[in-house]
Amino acid sequence: MTDQPKARQRTRPTFVQIATALQTASLFFQAVTAGLLLSSAHGELLHGVGARVMYGASMLYVLAAILAWRPGGGSPRPVAHASGFLLLASVQVVLGIARIPSVHVPLGVLMFGLSLLALGRALSAPRPAAGRSRAARTQARSSAP
Repeated sequence: MTDQPKARQRTRPTFVQIATALQTASLFFQAVTAGLLLSSAHGELLHGVGARVMYGASMLYVLAAILAWRPGGGSPRPVAHASGFLLLASVQVVLGIARIPSVHVPLGVLMFGLSLLALGRALSAPRPAAGRSRAARTQARSSAP
């Protein structure tokens, strides 16, 4: 008898994946509305609303990283990345209010690229097994022959 490969189970996205995707989408929206600033009377309003959404998404990403880190006792590196991103978002807001486009625009491009990298990392991360903590999975792996 041959072993049949198991069908891939559909899994729901994690909170970190959702938060990172929202952050990336909001940054893309900011790039679009930055272009509208040059051609539309409503561009400034849309860019201002998008800035608030982007900042909120950055805070949500920090919360998601903390909630993913604390229960399992894993590496705090994702929390540091999310906190650093929130710091960049804060600097970006200040630069936008001060109307310093020579730094505001390149920083926005950098933030979008970093957010894409974070999204790729979140989507490719291995999914934890249901019902077992990270510590239990680590212990099971280390005691395996």
